[in-house]
Amino acid sequence: MKKRGVILFTVFFILIFIIQGCTTNVPVNSDDIVSENEDIDENQDTAKEEDIEDISEDSSESGKGESLTDEGSIDSDEEQKGQGENNSDKEAPDIENNIVYISASRLNVRQEPSGNASKIGQLMKGSGVTVLETSVQQNEKEWLKISFDNGKEKMTGWIVAEYTVKDRAELLDEKYRNLDYSPQNKIDEYPDNPRVKVRGIYLTIHSASGSRLDYLIEMAKRTSINTFVIDVKDDNGYMLFPTKAAEKFAPKANEKAPINDISALMKKLKDNGIYTIARIVTFKDPIYTETYPDKAIIDKRTGKPHTNNDGLRWASPYDRQLWEYDVAVAKEAAEAGFNEIQFDYVRFPASNGGKLDSVLDYRNTGNETKPQVIQNFLKYAYKELSPYHVYIGADVYGLVGSTIDDMGIGQYWEAISNVVDYICPMMYPSHYANQTYGLPVPDAYPYETLYHSTRDSILRNNNIETPAIIRPWIQDFTATWVKGHIKYGEAEVRAQIKAMEENGIDEFMLWNPNNRYTEEALK
Repeated sequence: MKKRGVILFTVFFILIFIIQGCTTNVPVNSDDIVSENEDIDENQDTAKEEDIEDISEDSSESGKGESLTDEGSIDSDEEQKGQGENNSDKEAPDIENNIVYISASRLNVRQEPSGNASKIGQLMKGSGVTVLETSVQQNEKEWLKISFDNGKEKMTGWIVAEYTVKDRAELLDEKYRNLDYSPQNKIDEYPDNPRVKVRGIYLTIHSASGSRLDYLIEMAKRTSINTFVIDVKDDNGYMLFPTKAAEKFAPKANEKAPINDISALMKKLKDNGIYTIARIVTFKDPIYTETYPDKAIIDKRTGKPHTNNDGLRWASPYDRQLWEYDVAVAKEAAEAGFNEIQFDYVRFPASNGGKLDSVLDYRNTGNETKPQVIQNFLKYAYKELSPYHVYIGADVYGLVGSTIDDMGIGQYWEAISNVVDYICPMMYPSHYANQTYGLPVPDAYPYETLYHSTRDSILRNNNIETPAIIRPWIQDFTATWVKGHIKYGEAEVRAQIKAMEENGIDEFMLWNPNNRYTEEALK
C-alpha cells in the first residue's frame, strides 16, 4: 500500500517536451521527453515556463467550452522560474525510512547509476518511491536504487539522490496544505448497481427527449457503446425533467423540462442495456444566478456578474445553498434510476490562470482556497449521495493530470481523485495549446496527446491510496477553430482509444456537442 500523502507543489508549469519523429501510430518513448543534454536527468535547466493565461470557453463549438487557446496563452519566451534551484545543499534522504519524494519537475529513472545508462522510466514531482540501496560514483554524485510504479507495473531503477527529499512537506505550497489526502471510505461496488466498463456517448436534453434517442439506442446495439451521459441539469441551468429541487431553489429551471415521465425514459434505456450517467453542470448556472444575483461571481471593475466567452454567468462555488441545490438534483436523478452522477464545471471559471482573482469577487466568506472548496463540495456530495447507491464522477481539464498546481480553477488532481469514484479528464486534443507535450498542434496528434495525458494522469493517481478510476472524455468532433486542425473521423477516434488502452485505461466517453458520433470507430 502506498504511503499516505500527495504531491504538494510550489509552482505551476506546463512542460514543453521535445518529441522527435512522432507519428500518429508510433508509441511515445520516455527517452524523448527530457532533453538529452541534461546531466542531472531532469528538465529544469532547459525547459521554458508555460504560463496558462486564459482558458477560452466557447461552448457553441467545443462543447463544454473547455479549450486551451494558443493565442497569447503561452509565454514560452520567459525562462522557467523556481525550477533551477541548487539542491546540493539539501539534507540527504533518509533511506532508513525507505521512502523519498521526487523534487524535480520530472526525473529520469535509469537502468544503472550513471547518466549514460538507459532510461527506463520517468517520475513526476512529489512521487514517493522506495529506496533499496545507494551508490556514490566517481564524480561524487549519489544515486539511489529505487522501486517505483510506472503506471503499469513495479520496476526498479536508479535516480540522482539530490533531486529527492525525505519529507513531502518540503514540496508544500500553502494552498494545498489543508487538502484531504487521507484514504477515503469508498464502496467497491453496490450489489444493486454493478459497475460497468463504460464506453459512453454524451446526450443533450434535446437528444434524450427527441426522436434522435431511438437512433442512438440502435447505434449502441451496433457498436461497443453501453453508456449514455445525459444532461439532467445543463449548461444553461435547465432540467431534463421537472425536479423538486428546481421548484424550491430556481423554478425557472423547470420551465423547459421536456420529460414529464422520467421513469418511462429510464425504463426504455435499461430495457436496451444502457448504463446511465446524469451530467449535472455544477457552478456555471445562469438561471440560479438570475434567481439569486447576490450569489453570482462579480467583476469588481464593472459591478456586474462575471462571464467567460460564452456569456454565461457563474455562481460562487463557496455558496452552500448551491451545493444543496446541485446535490438535491443529483438525488432526484438517482431516485429516477441513473446509475451514476457526473459533476461537470465543478471548478471556478477561467481567470487567466488566476490573474483575474484580484478583480473577481468569489464571495469567499469562509477563507477556503479554491482547491479546498472544490474538494469539500465533492466530499459533501459523496456523503449525501452514498445512501442512493450511485457512483460519483467529476469532470476535470485534461491538462490537470500534467500540471503541478490547480490551474487557477481549483482542480488539483490528487484532491479530486481522492474523493470521487471516477475522475474524468477532458482529453480532447483540440483543447491543448500548441507545443504542449512538444506537439506543434496537439489536435493533429490524437494518439500522442492522449498517450502523454493518460500516462501523466496514471502517475498522479499513484500518489494517493484511494484514487478514483480514470475515465477520460475524448474527442469525436472536428475543431475547425484550431489553426492546423485535422478532420476527426474513424482513424482519429481509434488513435485516442489505442493510446488509452496501451496505458491500461479501458473506459472512455465520447464528446460531440451535436451528438453525432463516428460509428465505425466504435465496433
